[in-house]
Amino acid sequence: MLRYFLVCLLCLVFLTACNKPGTSENFSPKETGQYGKTLLIGLIPEQNIFKQIERYEPLARYLSGKTGADIQIKILPRYGNIISNFMSSNLDGAFFGSFTFSLASARLGLVLLARPEGLDGISTYHGLIFVRKDSHIKNARDMKGKRFAFVDKATTAGYLLPLEYFKENHIYNYKDYFKETYFTGTHDDAIYDVLAGKADVGAAKNTVYDRMADSDRRVTDELSILARSPEVPENALAVRKDLDPNLRDKLKTALLTMQDDPRGREVLKDFGAARFIETKESDYEPVFRYAKHIGLDLATYDYLND
Repeated sequence: MLRYFLVCLLCLVFLTACNKPGTSENFSPKETGQYGKTLLIGLIPEQNIFKQIERYEPLARYLSGKTGADIQIKILPRYGNIISNFMSSNLDGAFFGSFTFSLASARLGLVLLARPEGLDGISTYHGLIFVRKDSHIKNARDMKGKRFAFVDKATTAGYLLPLEYFKENHIYNYKDYFKETYFTGTHDDAIYDVLAGKADVGAAKNTVYDRMADSDRRVTDELSILARSPEVPENALAVRKDLDPNLRDKLKTALLTMQDDPRGREVLKDFGAARFIETKESDYEPVFRYAKHIGLDLATYDYLND
């Protein structure tokens, strides 16, 4: 009963938050993407919904003021929903992860705008595979018969990296190799599950791992990193190719010049970035190469089924 009450309470808070200015779960497709009206931007569920809202809502308000469009945020329940929402014409743009953009570029017409550069000057991330230090797991051989926590089938850090790691270590059917495998849906949940002992091995992106380590010393004290992926672009904003060019240019200019505006610098600081930088499809070459190496066809990959 207590669990049911808590779930209901969380849902109520979430719905209330999404009705604030700058966020949206309910929208009219007829108004979406028309200059001067609603511009709906999707977010992948990288972290829990409350952290996502707290991080992106000020950015949406700032960009609304700069472009004259009512920019609203839609947090999607899973990574692959960004692509299906574009296909059903509900989204005008999205902050794509490296794998979701690579998938979308093979299926949709998108225009990349920009991605954030961190306060440390880094605009990329990499995936991590990690275990508890007291697990006695040191390599792939030690993982046999254990429990593995992925993030989502449409993530580089939370799925492609493990698949590459398995192939390099001659694990050809991971479902048979492990006692249990499952998808947590968010990077922080994968990390928390290994911390709590629900999973023996997990995978997640380093930026989330590092942010959690800053606020929870157990991440550093109790977890050990076994493998990492190549660097790939941080979550970048891409929009529909048929979006009004004037609005698209305003949006891109607003992002790329935020650091020159006092208010923009405040928003960037809260966002955890120094600036936004221009992003091109060629920046995703490591992901395309990764997918090819493990034999994954981006044009036909079924990312929605586990």
